[in-house]
Amino acid sequence: MSPPSKPGSSVAPAKAKTGSVTELERMITDSPTPDRVCVKLSHILRVERNEVALLRLEGGSLKFVYPAELRSAGAIPLSGSAVAARTAATRAPLLSNSFARVKHVSLFETIKLGTGAESERTEQMPIQKIISVPVIDDAGEVVGVAQLSRKGLDSSLAGLDFTSEDLVLLERAAEVIARMPFMRDGAPL
Repeated sequence: MSPPSKPGSSVAPAKAKTGSVTELERMITDSPTPDRVCVKLSHILRVERNEVALLRLEGGSLKFVYPAELRSAGAIPLSGSAVAARTAATRAPLLSNSFARVKHVSLFETIKLGTGAESERTEQMPIQKIISVPVIDDAGEVVGVAQLSRKGLDSSLAGLDFTSEDLVLLERAAEVIARMPFMRDGAPL
């Protein structure tokens, strides 16, 4: 089941969203894949699948784990100015509902993701809104970054603003994702 379309979509009650994070936790013992986990994350936070990004820290750079189309797109150095690099380096989350106005690297926004109506609707659309959180393991080490975005021609067409509740929920999901086997440096995808 796909998340509801953005314009006019309703926000699920907090209790239902909390239960969904529990569903992510159950996936740990069920041979999780980045694709399954990120699709679940898209449902929890009501974004399109191609508006979820998960990056893993490998040798001082961040590499895409999801979406699969970006796995071969190169690496983002931690010393760079990309939002994901800043999130990992500073360990600080970011919530921006005016992201299109912020100078940022838009290279990854130009790569076609997915197939079907969902990807056609947001294909190569600029990111208007974003949440970016570090993925930190039980030892307190940053192992990656999880990001959600809302894309559209402009902010009003990108859907609802992200809320502080959404940010907290993504941080909780990132705690679970940190325990996923595929987040270990060098683990097969």
